[in-house]
Amino acid sequence: MSPNHRQSDVVNALRCFAIVFLLYQNVISQDIEPRRWSPIPLGTHVLGAGYSYTSGDVFFDPLLQAENVEIRAHSLVVSFVQPFKVRNKLASISLLVPFSAADWSGLLSGEPASVNRTGFADPRLRASLLLAGPPAGNALELQQYKLENPTYTTFGVSLAVTLPLGEYFEDKLLNLGGNRFVFRPQVGMIHYWGKWSFELTSSVFLYTRNPDFFNNAERDQRPTFAMQTHLVKQLRGGAWLSLSAGYGLGGQSVVNRQPNGDFRSNLLMSASYSFLIAKRQGLKLTYIRSEALQDIGSNTNNFILAWFISF
Repeated sequence: MSPNHRQSDVVNALRCFAIVFLLYQNVISQDIEPRRWSPIPLGTHVLGAGYSYTSGDVFFDPLLQAENVEIRAHSLVVSFVQPFKVRNKLASISLLVPFSAADWSGLLSGEPASVNRTGFADPRLRASLLLAGPPAGNALELQQYKLENPTYTTFGVSLAVTLPLGEYFEDKLLNLGGNRFVFRPQVGMIHYWGKWSFELTSSVFLYTRNPDFFNNAERDQRPTFAMQTHLVKQLRGGAWLSLSAGYGLGGQSVVNRQPNGDFRSNLLMSASYSFLIAKRQGLKLTYIRSEALQDIGSNTNNFILAWFISF
């Protein structure tokens, strides 16, 4: 085989696994988050830590000659939420910092190939505001409001910003960081009746340009639109159970103004169970199933164990 042919094979391999990695990032960004708009009492601080394991299959354009691609990813996440008051409205600000180790393996032109990345991914900062529902108050005031209003509806808006601080090398095609900002405006609601609640949230992901993509290229991405809904049952002792569904579409990538044809559409199904292990500490178990609805996409299983404490 000539040197030019060898170089061409290497470039094709990198391009294939870049698409796999971008598909993985797209699925992870479309999170499933029950109790997203639940009011947090003033004077409360919430610290959390979680571990997730993701595995599954990835599918993309057959012309790229990549087959039987599998992903295995381990992630650790630390989060902090601080509520505050805006006039008489409840608001909050949160920070999420992820660390990931991911492996991709499969066949490229019939030959085995694999990629591994370990490091910090891009952190996310989010500000939220409840426009309707209980007024800003401490834990006792919110409890009193719920007793007086067993049926009520909460509406909220938020803006999340993913910061380009994760591990990124412009001379590598695969990176845990995106080297770009991602803005995610979000609007949602919760309707409470007794021990039940129904939630609906819609989001749009807006991406800035990555001017330092691999091989001196520039990478853009079209917006991604997502929606998620949850049915939550409050149980005894502060425990709760939720069933969730989400849908996302869009997010086609564009390199040097050339669309990659990697339009995505995927469905997410999830179940979560949360319970207290101490007066102010709890655990949450979550399972998420992602199914690709296009020829390009991924089918993955995601298991999450999270711990949280309020103080």
